[in-house]
Amino acid sequence: MTASNGGPAPTEAGPGDTSRGPGPAEADPTAPSGTTEPSPATGPAPAPAGRAHVAADSPVPAGPSHVPADPRAPAGRARIPAEPPAAADSAAPAAGPAPAAPTARAGAAARDDTVAGVVRQWRAVHPDLDTAPMEIIGRINRCAALLQQAEDAPLRRAGLSRPEFDLLGALRRTGHELTPSELARETFSSGAAVTKRLKQLTERGLVERRGDTRDRRVAHLRLTDAGRDLVDGLLPDQLAYERTVLGALDGDGRGELAELLGELLTRLEGRPGVPGV
Repeated sequence: MTASNGGPAPTEAGPGDTSRGPGPAEADPTAPSGTTEPSPATGPAPAPAGRAHVAADSPVPAGPSHVPADPRAPAGRARIPAEPPAAADSAAPAAGPAPAAPTARAGAAARDDTVAGVVRQWRAVHPDLDTAPMEIIGRINRCAALLQQAEDAPLRRAGLSRPEFDLLGALRRTGHELTPSELARETFSSGAAVTKRLKQLTERGLVERRGDTRDRRVAHLRLTDAGRDLVDGLLPDQLAYERTVLGALDGDGRGELAELLGELLTRLEGRPGVPGV
């Protein structure tokens, strides 16, 4: 019989099997119990079950081998047929691809951002200090600073500051005229700061004012065509940049982050129904 790998297939001979020729010599019945005389023609007798397997073409150790020596092999060497797989191996399931290790969210296992370094430094000098708030608030502040720095660059090229663009954006998104006090509330600015910015934007032809017919102290402000075109040209680029930044998060991550930040902002703004800080 030929094995699948092209070599002879090992077989075991039963007690009545004579197809393999003469087997190893039988033990001398007159020999003392527990000993077996090796046959001079066939080499040492089979070893008791449990003896260690000898590697092919390795020197035969002293004492009987678990495989009879092949008379065709050189003297002192044992010819070992290929050993069939162990029974335990045949019962084991076939090896498949190793299961992928569970992956954590990017950066969750070991963060190495700027805030993480600051937190480690504080822990080194104050081991008992609870730095958990710093890990959240510090990252919010750091992200806000980096985002504003990147998004202010195209505004500077257009000759605008961030507060000025916020004023133009407030007039664009509301879709109607606003008074200076209303613009101050929309942009979280003081009245004096809004008045100064409106003067500059009006001089550039981006904003126009209209007096109130009933109260000459009140002014109504709106965008000119040039102001509207400027906002409409800058806003898509800003949104595209922000979309790229958030692309590192999947849809669920973005939704979860927006919800958590919304809860925090509502609390900080002291909205009704939310405990004050």
